[in-house]
Amino acid sequence: MSEQGLARLDALWKRGTDFLGSKYAILGGAMTWVSERHLVAAISNAGGFGVIACGGMGPELLAAEIEATRTLTDKPFGVNLITLHPDLDALIDVCGEQGVSHVVLAGGLPSGAAIAKIKGFGAKLMCFAPTATLAKKLVRSGVDAIIIEGMEAGGHIGPVSTSVLAQEILPVLRDVPVFVAGGIGRGEAIASYLEMGASGAQLGTRFVVAEECIAHENFKKAFIRANARDAIASVQIDQRFPVIPVRALRNEGTEKFMETQQAIVTRFQKGEVSQEEGQMQIEHFWGGALRRAVVDGDVETGSVMAGQSVGMVKKIEPTAMIIDELVGQACTYLAD
Repeated sequence: MSEQGLARLDALWKRGTDFLGSKYAILGGAMTWVSERHLVAAISNAGGFGVIACGGMGPELLAAEIEATRTLTDKPFGVNLITLHPDLDALIDVCGEQGVSHVVLAGGLPSGAAIAKIKGFGAKLMCFAPTATLAKKLVRSGVDAIIIEGMEAGGHIGPVSTSVLAQEILPVLRDVPVFVAGGIGRGEAIASYLEMGASGAQLGTRFVVAEECIAHENFKKAFIRANARDAIASVQIDQRFPVIPVRALRNEGTEKFMETQQAIVTRFQKGEVSQEEGQMQIEHFWGGALRRAVVDGDVETGSVMAGQSVGMVKKIEPTAMIIDELVGQACTYLAD
């Protein structure tokens, strides 16, 4: 590893490492059923910054997960909460009681009350912003750092690519650290975003195949087999039935989702189902599908959520080796 490159890297992401309290400004993307104690602790122990994906957990489960993570690492880590969770207030209370240092709010614009509550117990708050205008609004509301995530990411995605978001937001948002996410699989990409003004990067897909990750072997093998073009976004076939796009590996499940939408539209047009009932059936289609894939290993009909960087996933290896490789690539790039 180039000493010159490492010195440049340390300088470029110092704002990010100072904010996170980690050696490297590499966040683990919060992936439901994947980003739990083992992977989170492994990322933090390797110098990155692990983030627990609360997902649909209730307060008791989240408290237990935070406590369990602390038995595996003494390094900083964060907790990702979904703003639409019905128990959001109670989950924030758990983070406060557990002394969580960093909270990430995802899945929608957070309320002023939620922001105030998190700031009230001294945690640093990070939020996702799809536009520069919204990012500035969040900063004015008290958010401490912004994550911008492009459509190359896995899971629920927006319509704009990572490179365009970076060009739109990094030059105009200097007040707080900004972390770039979506489709990042190599250290050179991390370094290039740092040179543009980012404070760090967030990666999810690369860490799915970490040895410490508890995802089913079938799930990991699907990632290793896949290339970038296999990670496709779900398609909405009728504007009367809106679908938030999800990027996942093409399989029987993704094909069936298209067929289900078409069948519901046909039934709606025949008057056999109301628009509300049809919408509910579409939204429920993927209910449990991610768990089926990650936990049970059903990679044929389950939802194998993956970013387009999946093509750079080649083998199962320790988390520390993944992070060391990313840092090494960044250093080589910056030394040239």
